[in-house]
Amino acid sequence: VNIACVPRLTNCPTVIVMVGLPARGKTYMSKKLARYLNWIGVPTKVFNVGQYRREATKYYESYEFFRPDNEEGMKIRQQCAWAALMDLQTYLDKKGGLVAVFDATNSTRERRELILNFTEENGYKTFFVESICDDPEVINTSIMEVKLSNPDYKGRDMDEAIEDFKKRIDCYTSFYQHLDGDLDRCARLAEVGRDRLGWVKGYLNVFVLFNEMFWRHHSQANCWLSVAFVSSHYGFHHAQFAAVLQDFLMKQNIKDLKVWTSQMKRTIQTAECLGVGYEQWKALNEIDAGVCEEMTYEEIQEKYPTEFALRDQNKYHYRYQKGESYQDLVNRLEPVIMELERQENVLVICHQAVMRCLLAYLLDKPSDLLPYLKCPLHTVMKLTPVAYGDSICLCVCLSITVSYGGAEIHQTWNFSSPHSKKMWEQYHFWHHPRGWG
Repeated sequence: VNIACVPRLTNCPTVIVMVGLPARGKTYMSKKLARYLNWIGVPTKVFNVGQYRREATKYYESYEFFRPDNEEGMKIRQQCAWAALMDLQTYLDKKGGLVAVFDATNSTRERRELILNFTEENGYKTFFVESICDDPEVINTSIMEVKLSNPDYKGRDMDEAIEDFKKRIDCYTSFYQHLDGDLDRCARLAEVGRDRLGWVKGYLNVFVLFNEMFWRHHSQANCWLSVAFVSSHYGFHHAQFAAVLQDFLMKQNIKDLKVWTSQMKRTIQTAECLGVGYEQWKALNEIDAGVCEEMTYEEIQEKYPTEFALRDQNKYHYRYQKGESYQDLVNRLEPVIMELERQENVLVICHQAVMRCLLAYLLDKPSDLLPYLKCPLHTVMKLTPVAYGDSICLCVCLSITVSYGGAEIHQTWNFSSPHSKKMWEQYHFWHHPRGWG
């Protein structure tokens, strides 16, 4: 990515420091925050100290490693924390990063003061976020759904792994110190999963972001977001497509399905054919091509050759004359994403460029790839959140082709594994030669 083309949306680099006992959703929140900030154009990266520890030790034996009286284990963990801070510094100072999330327990005042001294010496803004939860049900759910996919317990008996992890939590609990308000910029997210909070000091916008986006889906396993996107194009076979889509949705028996459309004719017609209520969003309207509206690519190239070349060089940031860029479209769609995060099952009937922006957020795709995401017509993309572990992304995608002969599964992708990433790059890095997207 050309760093010069990336707008600086913060005054100076910012470090968000997570605080909390294990199984309190710190990594989940870190990844969601990074995904959101990257999507709106703020280069962000998560530095997970646990991953550094796994690389340093190679093999995990038991909770004994985390005992406060284990001097060797404590030394290794301190070295790993420092290595993560060094990489964090490199990212912010030399690689164009604007926000770094330091994801660790950071369980003592001494450790937090060390981090604060480090960030202040380097001129970074610092914000501490503590995740608190004492509900056994929520904690057990976190252990079952997330921690057992942790590489530490690969191939281990489930009951043995659960018992070991609970003892690991006990090790941290014995010396854990809560944020006490002495720090100027900090927030406590109390009773994560129960929609209750403690207090916040400074950077209120960051706190609101956590409040609105990160609590609910972490702890309520049955509230997973299932989003189906339909590329809508009104044409000769529109009615047939809508009828097949209606039949497909009825067979899915989706609970409390909500349908969202843009305010443009073709998406509304599709929704009306479904025979269900729907909500219109102006924010879901297709990208505004300005003076090039309703022109083909060939006509644009002939009439505006310079503009055509500029857009081809930087498709994400290029703004049509009197129109929009993909970056503008992402900003316009921010309220849609905020509302999606509060919902369960939503069918979004939208347009190609809009669909690309929403998919890029849900699948954590970078802005340089966003304009080239494949969004075929007459296809439903079902996005389902999953327990992420340390290497699995927050959503998996199921692509379903809805043809006039019925619905068929086109392809299933797990976007996080090395193999699927290779397949993604091989089959899905398309430059569309037609259409406003």
